[in-house]
Amino acid sequence: MSDAALIVASADRPELFSGLFARHANTLYRHVSRRIGPEAAEDVVAETFLTAFRKRARYNSAYPDARPWLYGIATRLVARHRRDEITRYRALARTHAEFSAPADDERVVMDLTATAAGSALAAALAGLATGDRDVLLLVAWADLTYEETARALGIPVGTVRSRLNRARRKTRAALGGNPLTDPDEE
Repeated sequence: MSDAALIVASADRPELFSGLFARHANTLYRHVSRRIGPEAAEDVVAETFLTAFRKRARYNSAYPDARPWLYGIATRLVARHRRDEITRYRALARTHAEFSAPADDERVVMDLTATAAGSALAAALAGLATGDRDVLLLVAWADLTYEETARALGIPVGTVRSRLNRARRKTRAALGGNPLTDPDEE
């Protein structure tokens, strides 16, 4: 059953909505945790699913995958925690602590890149405009497509492309343009 089918069916049988939680809570938690830390991430993820449950009647069932919708809700909730996120990146930059990258096996290259970049990457992320950082992290960490990112943030695909290009350019410059840490590299 697709995410959309679960959401639609949950109108009559609310317990079915738990299937959406089972499918997406862990990856959503990892993404949010990287942005605002594990303590606040639990609350944001819980609030994301609560908000999604309350707004499920408005979900556009033409989209079978609810990930962009959920990431959009989470991104808006993270906005409440912006100061904590920027403070975390600045602290990582100052302390030269190891930077947490995606843990998924298929993202090993990104893990190596983030570890190699360390505090410079954290400082670069802290220096990005909010919209640019949201787009970059949804594409890089949440693995959303441009179209999914646009849907998650409620912006045109062209805006996603321009924000991503700007974020990559600024991140690349902050990292010294090193090919090992080039954000254009997958």
